[in-house]
Amino acid sequence: MPKLLKSLATVSGLTLLSRLFGFVRQLILAGVIGASGNPVADAFMAAFRLPNMFRRLLAEGAFQAAFVPLFQGKEAEGGIEEARRFAEDILAWMVVILTALSAAVMIFTPFAISILTSGFRDDPERFDLAVLYARIMFPYLACMSVVGIYGGMLNALGRFAVAAAAPLLLNVGMIAALLATARADIEVTGLWLSIGVMASGVAQLLALLWGALRSRLLLRLRLPRFTKSARRMLALGTPGFIAASALQVNAIVGTNIASQQNGAVSWLAYADQLYQLPLGMIGIALGVVLMPAIGRALKSGDEQRAAHTLEQGFLTALFFALPAAAGLTILGTFIAEALFQDMAGMATRMIGAGGSAFNDTDVEMVGKALFIFGFGVPAFVLQKVFSAAFFAREDTGTPMRFALVAIATNAILSITLFPFIEFLAVPVGTIAAGWLEVSLLVITLRRRGIIHFRHLFTRLLAMLVSTAGLSAALLYALVYRPELQDICAGQSWIMLFILAGLGAVLYGILSLLLGAIRISDLRPKAG
Repeated sequence: MPKLLKSLATVSGLTLLSRLFGFVRQLILAGVIGASGNPVADAFMAAFRLPNMFRRLLAEGAFQAAFVPLFQGKEAEGGIEEARRFAEDILAWMVVILTALSAAVMIFTPFAISILTSGFRDDPERFDLAVLYARIMFPYLACMSVVGIYGGMLNALGRFAVAAAAPLLLNVGMIAALLATARADIEVTGLWLSIGVMASGVAQLLALLWGALRSRLLLRLRLPRFTKSARRMLALGTPGFIAASALQVNAIVGTNIASQQNGAVSWLAYADQLYQLPLGMIGIALGVVLMPAIGRALKSGDEQRAAHTLEQGFLTALFFALPAAAGLTILGTFIAEALFQDMAGMATRMIGAGGSAFNDTDVEMVGKALFIFGFGVPAFVLQKVFSAAFFAREDTGTPMRFALVAIATNAILSITLFPFIEFLAVPVGTIAAGWLEVSLLVITLRRRGIIHFRHLFTRLLAMLVSTAGLSAALLYALVYRPELQDICAGQSWIMLFILAGLGAVLYGILSLLLGAIRISDLRPKAG
């Protein structure tokens, strides 16, 4: 476990830094363009879904779900040169496919946007802006495809830092665009934000090329060949891509449904930024670390070590996901107010752009979405963990079938519930689909004898009791919020950060006392 935690700390630490920059970006975004009643906000958030989805698919898991095990297998069979040739074959096909796809999307962007956000069809202003922003941002996809290959190679060899740090550049590019145009017309801000996204894709590509150069992993461009390895990648990659992309596809489905309600696309985007924090730091980071670790154990024939690694990943995931879920469900509205209204207002005043454009309706709606999404955080995280056990065994078909069931469940629930609870149908459908997918993954893993939970029961119970203690403390803080906020100079964002810090300390102490985590888990061991 210490080695796993060390790798996880590298990826999670850099992911945390990226997410913190993401918070700064989102705070300024909330302050400058707001959410409800603003066509630029909805149009940009909708258009940004496409490049952001491909970033998460290609650079944060879905592509690597198929690529990493095959790359490791080639290295085990014929050394790094054999693995490099395999990567070059895949790169050649990626260049051809994504060049064609990018050209098609650039030409048929209005059609793509009408599919993504059907609710914009009756609003020409939002629709035309979304088309413009999407066309500017879409070349980001081509960059992410190469970033995904180089990131996969580095991750497969246990070199996680460069690939984990690259997403920082997206947030830096968007923050720079916001700061440069904060006092300009809001349409100008939307335009330069889109340019910032595209430029950050180039910057991420250059960062990965630099990392590959340092590791002597630069690839040559070849003519595409339909080799045995390429066929194997296609056979594994297609279902693997679908399996690992369920949450992102659900987000796209949700965007389409939410586009029927003015402001809803933006509300979901702000809520997404917050619940994606524990998902990025824990779920995605664990998925990145676990798959190569389990793969190496399996390649050496050590099934026991592979099972132990998966169990430790499961415990680590829940240890962090449970308190995150408690915080989002209990403090959802308070978090939205503290960050996107009060803190964003302070940030925009500092750059001379006036107070926050994020109004009380936005706070209420984002808070409601966070309350629902919070219940799904453990499922979203565990999906990444349990999928890694299948992907490391080059079984992408099983997770794909479960992902398709989850996507269908999400769509049916979201569409069915929308007339009754409007955009909140989207988070309800998303978390129901998430828990269904995780349940199917766990049942299959247990049937195959890959994971057992009986000897983990005591630690799981300790985590639940520790989370209950944290939840009681957070509820107490909400009851006495006026008095506590007075102590924090009347600033809700100061109170939020103090609550987060004290809550983490309380949860850590309870976990140590009850045995949810052990000192030995954190102590490096020889060898």
